[in-house]
Amino acid sequence: MTHKSKLLDRRQFLATSVSAATLLASPAILQAKKSDTIKIGMPTILSGVVSILGESSRAGAQLMIDEFNKNGGLNGRPLELITRDSRAKPEEAVKAVRDLVNGEGCKIIIDAEASSGSFAVQEAIRELGVLCLHTVSEATPLSADPKLRVPTAFRSARQGIHDAIGGGAYAAAISREKGLKRWATCSPDYAYGRTTTAEFMEFAKHFNGDIEVIGQVWPKLFQPDFTEVVTKLLQLKPDAMYSALWGGDLVSFVDQSNLYALFGQMEAFAVNLGDYPVLTAVENLPDGIRSGSRYNKKIPDTPENSDFYDRYVEKNKVLPTNWSWENATAMSFIIEALKDVGSADNPLKLAESIKGRKIKSPFGVDGTLTMRSEDNTLVGYAVGYGITTKKEPFMKDFQTTAWDQIFELETKWKKRKGYL
Repeated sequence: MTHKSKLLDRRQFLATSVSAATLLASPAILQAKKSDTIKIGMPTILSGVVSILGESSRAGAQLMIDEFNKNGGLNGRPLELITRDSRAKPEEAVKAVRDLVNGEGCKIIIDAEASSGSFAVQEAIRELGVLCLHTVSEATPLSADPKLRVPTAFRSARQGIHDAIGGGAYAAAISREKGLKRWATCSPDYAYGRTTTAEFMEFAKHFNGDIEVIGQVWPKLFQPDFTEVVTKLLQLKPDAMYSALWGGDLVSFVDQSNLYALFGQMEAFAVNLGDYPVLTAVENLPDGIRSGSRYNKKIPDTPENSDFYDRYVEKNKVLPTNWSWENATAMSFIIEALKDVGSADNPLKLAESIKGRKIKSPFGVDGTLTMRSEDNTLVGYAVGYGITTKKEPFMKDFQTTAWDQIFELETKWKKRKGYL
């Protein structure tokens, strides 16, 4: 089966499952008046080579909405998710947000855009004043830079600086063990790729001063051919390579790298590889590539996480992704805030309810997640690195980074950047 046909199958499954979910809503909810519905808008990428980002984001949020509606909604008022395809264009994402708020009457926005669009959406939210949760963007400045913050906007996604600290510590330890001093990088040429790569290498060198970066390549986002990129990496002859490529780009890179036996010639760290759709879409997954935590039913290895995996697969007939848990988490915070405030009419009250809130969650390393009050960003999720294997669960030897270490180094980093 080709990659395209696999993705097509996923889209078909999702379209079918979403329709089925609507039909299966509880009778009480179906009797609610149209005006009683609380509308939640989601701009995201639903077409093109990374449409799985939008599909799995929608599926993660919809799972939580359907379960909330099945239990009666907000005092009989159902939630409704309305999505718009931004086609991976920031201007389309902003247009979609305005239409969802002013045209559809959405009280809440779930921004499931990549970082290329989320910074533009943030400015639209600043003007519109509605509640917004960014659920996909991992570029650190979105929530770390105080000049960019908006009182009603939060991030329920992982944040690049957290993974960089965990990944840097892990990479430094492997470097000492194997003598990996000369490093190259290969990451997408936009905000997320540039910032997360710089942060990863900064902390790798922080933990091991012998590491040096001898070359960097920046492929364009969604480019189809990585031959030139692979050739450049081979010419550099590094001891190790870091990549922040993701989704279909990462699948293409790994497949094309296999043709040149790249992974046998250098140690590879690919932070976004450990996600089911990527792992299963690669034609011949190499053993031994080191990946950060994305979504895996064994990370954390708890009954609650396995239960989420089973519920998601049963409903959607596909495997969850990193974006699935991040959007499910956003809906968990929104639902708790709605129950607390009692309505969706006051975005400032909803924001006050979410700010600093701790919720029980299958994705937290201690069974909880917290929306940190000082910068409106999520903390407490699983951070660390493991090694790929060809068979389920596709990741082994996962090493979790302690959040005390992340908090300490993040604070020092923010002071160096002038954010504190």
